[in-house]
Amino acid sequence: MNNLLSVQALVTALNSGTAIVDDISFDIAEGETFALLGESGCGKSMTALSLMRLLPDGVHLKQGEVHLANENILTLPERDMRRIRGGRMAMIFQEPGLSLNPVMTVGTQIAEALALHQDMHGAMAEARCAELLEQVGLSDVQRRLRAYPFQLSGGMKQRVMIAMALAGQPKLLIADEPTTALDVTIQAQVLQLLRNTQQQSGMSILLITHDLGVVAQIAHQVAVMYAGQIVEQAPRAQLFAHPAHPYTQKLFAALPHASSAGHALAAISGSVPALGSTGVGCRFAPRCDQAWARCHAEMPGWTILPNKQGVRCHLYDTNEVSTTRQPPGISASQAEQGSSHKGTMSDGVHPQHSSTNYLLQVENLRVHFPIYKGILQRTVGYVKAVDGVSLAIAAGRTLALVGESGCGKTTVGKALLQLVQPTAGSVRFAGNDLVGLGAQQLRVQRAGMQMIFQDPYASLNPKMRVAEILQEGMDVLSIGKNSTERQQRIDELLDQVGLAQTSKWRYPHEFSGGQRQRIAIARALAVNPSLLICDEPTSALDVSVQAQILNLLKTLQQELGLSYLFISHNLAVVEYLAHEVCVMYLGRIVERGTVAEVMRAPRHPYTRALISAVPHIDGSGTLSPCGIETVRLEGEMPSPTNPPQGCYFHPRCPHAMNVCRADYPEATHVSDTRQVHCYLETTEKAKQG
Repeated sequence: MNNLLSVQALVTALNSGTAIVDDISFDIAEGETFALLGESGCGKSMTALSLMRLLPDGVHLKQGEVHLANENILTLPERDMRRIRGGRMAMIFQEPGLSLNPVMTVGTQIAEALALHQDMHGAMAEARCAELLEQVGLSDVQRRLRAYPFQLSGGMKQRVMIAMALAGQPKLLIADEPTTALDVTIQAQVLQLLRNTQQQSGMSILLITHDLGVVAQIAHQVAVMYAGQIVEQAPRAQLFAHPAHPYTQKLFAALPHASSAGHALAAISGSVPALGSTGVGCRFAPRCDQAWARCHAEMPGWTILPNKQGVRCHLYDTNEVSTTRQPPGISASQAEQGSSHKGTMSDGVHPQHSSTNYLLQVENLRVHFPIYKGILQRTVGYVKAVDGVSLAIAAGRTLALVGESGCGKTTVGKALLQLVQPTAGSVRFAGNDLVGLGAQQLRVQRAGMQMIFQDPYASLNPKMRVAEILQEGMDVLSIGKNSTERQQRIDELLDQVGLAQTSKWRYPHEFSGGQRQRIAIARALAVNPSLLICDEPTSALDVSVQAQILNLLKTLQQELGLSYLFISHNLAVVEYLAHEVCVMYLGRIVERGTVAEVMRAPRHPYTRALISAVPHIDGSGTLSPCGIETVRLEGEMPSPTNPPQGCYFHPRCPHAMNVCRADYPEATHVSDTRQVHCYLETTEKAKQG
């Protein structure tokens, strides 16, 4: 197989001379997917920008060669590079919302690429734009072509970015974290789209990600990157079966799954070193539990193992090293066992609770936002964001709320805190109904309920030091007799969340993403709550940092008896952390039960589709890790302004019957802890009865 791209000794550095990408080399064959894997800050995105010659100010290409189809593109003048960029080589950026022009329609932006690289204009270009949107799985393409980016969901914007990249018919597609912020169902559709496009056109893909599941699904070759260097490279199956470098091994060990629910995750201590602070030895040595004196004093060379696996580690640069020092990776059989293993936390923590034990009880909660139109701003309809949700959380327990983006999960969390006013229903916290309370009464009740937001950087005041952020809530609720007591409490909070006490005098921008999330957790704990509403607290974090935050949440629950409402679309995290789970679709809960019941034997077709869409860590087979046949959902969730008649899921359900289109199904009680809203379950129960 011929190589389409060959990168040799590439170095990208700051103008000060500090290397960001430090002497990396790799090849990508025609029709192959090559994955760059690693934590944030390792240099993956900067590698992609180096290949595209789109480096930011203050960064330059210092040395190296990049051959695209035997042509060194680093020596080309910018005029020639413009024809290659978007034509022979295209890129999907990590955040489509920031990459799309907000004042241009989707059709206009795709047409620009067609005009530049295909010399296509007018009606021919318009027809090709529609064809590209159909190719990436968007419906109602004529309306989408006239839409602006803000009118599209995250999954739709990502597909538009892919359509723009494919418009130039590239030979190499660089995909920088193309599925990071997407739901598992949309992620599955995007990955399938990339696979199908690759099979049809024979293009190569450079995939940049920190998601091991995505790598397992789509990659042929994998390079693991750390602190600007490639530390391991191998075919996907070989790397997953036998990760050689300690860093790769720790990435696998940090993955949450059901069998680890009763134990702490193997988080990687510390963080990726800052630029210019790597020293002379192995860059991973400060975080490696297998390091010895030589690792700190001497940079390891590149070693080719007998199985042709490349690794940069002193453990393997001598023939005297035994191959038994390579711990096994995650094979297909192990993944199967990991998902079906009955861990102590998973099966031993589901006792029945009476209603008197519930800390939070929500009955028939509705949040409908009015739609105004015309000069007189008359109400012409409602966005039914939450449409009759009931749930309960006991003291010291975790209830997970899962579902696709736009189903109303975050609105439920905000309505519980009365940050948005419920239209109907009741929210009882510690025996008190919060709906209708005045501002002063709500302030007192909110001390017991706090929220951890998805983006800690956006939720922390950038002009306040950590001490001021933590003290703000204590001042409002008069916690602590004086400033001295509050400062002591702040020191205790920082100890609880694993931050140095001296960090309280720093600003949020001086911390990493994981550290900022710890500050957000400390802020929530400052007012001594008994319930934390966690809104996607780990969705933007690397797997290693995610493991640290999950360990922290579990420890805090055990030590303080906290209850959690955990809002997430990461089902592996849910399976590790939660006790019960509610599956939400278009404002309603369609299935609920214990984690063991729902995750291992889902009954609702939507739940089955969610679980089957989770990438298999071994990247093989047509069954999900728990043995569920893969279900690929088509299309997007319907608009909450005009939900379908009958069961809301029936337009996307492969098992829909006539009755599903007529009336919404009532709850079927499968067991004392389990309910399903589905006519299939009603029919099955009738047969058994």
